[in-house]
Amino acid sequence: MKKIEAIIRKTKFEEVKDALLSGDIDWFEYHDVHGVGHIRQERIYRGVNYSTDVIERVSLSIVCRDVCVEKTIQTIMDVARTGEVGDGRIFLSDVIDCWSIRSNMHGDEVLRDKK
Repeated sequence: MKKIEAIIRKTKFEEVKDALLSGDIDWFEYHDVHGVGHIRQERIYRGVNYSTDVIERVSLSIVCRDVCVEKTIQTIMDVARTGEVGDGRIFLSDVIDCWSIRSNMHGDEVLRDKK
């Protein structure tokens, strides 16, 4: 099992959510987050200067079976990409085990397999 953590633009969240749920991912958690990057720009919107020092993003946390990892990452990359600075990052790490509190099952069988 792997844990995928993705930081994406807030404006892309609904598209990424729909794409993940229509694929192999049954559940994930997300949080609104703020980040500070190296590139700082001022943007003008309707005559008002806005600093990009603090960037609003959404953090997704997905645990999936090893066979779903590449497809999940590629889905996020394809849907969340705008080609501009600040599209986000994806982090991948190992998950040693997991348990279902309700059923007392553990291992990757806890994750629903649609196949």
